[in-house]
Amino acid sequence: MRKDQRRVLLALGWYDYRLHRGIEKFAREHGRYLSANLTRENVIPWGWEGDGILAWLGAGDDLAEFVKRAKKPTVDFSFRRPYLPFARVLEDHAHAARLVAEHFLSRGFSNFMFFSDADNWSYEERGHAFVEALKEAGHACMWLRWHQSVAYRTDREQWKRKRNWLVARMKQAPKPLAIFAANDEQAMDVLESCESAGLAVPERVAIAGAENYLLAPEALHTPISSVDTNLELLGYRGAELLDKLMTGKPAPEEPIRVPAAGLVTRKSSDLLAVEHTGVARSLRFIWDRSHDPISVKDLVSVAAMSRRGLHKAFLEHLGRTPGQELHRVRIERAKRLLTESDHKIETLAGMCGYQSANSFCVAFKQTTGVSPKQFREKRSH
Repeated sequence: MRKDQRRVLLALGWYDYRLHRGIEKFAREHGRYLSANLTRENVIPWGWEGDGILAWLGAGDDLAEFVKRAKKPTVDFSFRRPYLPFARVLEDHAHAARLVAEHFLSRGFSNFMFFSDADNWSYEERGHAFVEALKEAGHACMWLRWHQSVAYRTDREQWKRKRNWLVARMKQAPKPLAIFAANDEQAMDVLESCESAGLAVPERVAIAGAENYLLAPEALHTPISSVDTNLELLGYRGAELLDKLMTGKPAPEEPIRVPAAGLVTRKSSDLLAVEHTGVARSLRFIWDRSHDPISVKDLVSVAAMSRRGLHKAFLEHLGRTPGQELHRVRIERAKRLLTESDHKIETLAGMCGYQSANSFCVAFKQTTGVSPKQFREKRSH
């Protein structure tokens, strides 16, 4: 092993291949250290010797104790044990929650719910941020905590008991309802409970999850929308920080937060909850045609309303003008393409409905504070 390479232990109480891929990407690009060991909870290499640790400390106390005793430079991807003196790189759960809130609000919902089934720091962060984002928009949000319900048990009947409890809550809630589940597995619980209750998804209940990890989601009868929490970049940033720690640089005072890559919209939440026909038609036209050079004049035509009437209706139902909504959808599309593709800026501008690269760059920077190029570089490193 070369002198500039180091032996790093991956001590992962929770594992996702995307996190691993981000760590490997950093190692390949920099050739600075060798990631040669992987351990999980209950498979602990007591006596291991190396240079640094990348940890995701989950429920297992033995793994946490091992990492603590190792006394090596360590980066933890979890905030389950904030009292441990480790540097941390964490998902920006508040950012993910805001993306979901904005998605539901843009579709005109006024009834909201957050669902979590365990006392988990990441679920709590997502839930609080979702409630707060909706509060800022003038809406209340009900929080269903299965683990705090009187029906909660950890026995052989827990799956059936939770499902019955969810079915009852789904039936009681006002409709149309928008639900953000703490992760994709819990989103599946909500989806299957709605099916048992005879509630159409997304017509009566729209659902979004988080982490985007379901296998073959498009194969589901109702594919579930989910936040891509940017785990590959999380792994990359963690490896980058550990590399600095192993060269003697100080740890940051606060955890580094990695924003979500975006919301992957699928059928489970693709619903127009706006009761105003003209606004609903205009919104559908925007989502279907925002990549074309359409204008507010086209929206007026689709809605079969006067320009002034449509403007007033948009403000009443969405809190934005037709032009602002068209602009918002185009910028969100641009963010996804900048993150997921390597199209040139000139090509990408046309794909987002802009007449020129210059007009696109000006609009993008006015909205985000950075140029499209800077946004792409920030998300890819």
